[in-house]
Amino acid sequence: MRITANASRQIRKLLDKQQIPEGGLRVAVKAGGCSGLSYAFEWEASAAPADHVFEGEGGVKVFVDGKSLRFLDGTELDYDTSLLSKGFILHNPQAKSTCGCGTSFSIG
Repeated sequence: MRITANASRQIRKLLDKQQIPEGGLRVAVKAGGCSGLSYAFEWEASAAPADHVFEGEGGVKVFVDGKSLRFLDGTELDYDTSLLSKGFILHNPQAKSTCGCGTSFSIG
């Protein structure tokens, strides 16, 4: 997983706000949503023993469990700062279709 500079800055800002500066953002894939699979985000103080840990600019961390990694391999995590929407965006090359909500997708 690649973490853009925009996403890294936002992760750092929100970790400090959550008062877990050494923690990270968990990105997971769960069954559900309009397209069959959906992304889930959570703030965590530390990685679980079996997690894959990805580092972004400034040492920010993203935690991904092994099951979710199958669906997130090659994904870029970005943060959109446009006037119409703000939030984390996953550019997932494995997603064959996405829902209008931006958090639900399907694969091959």
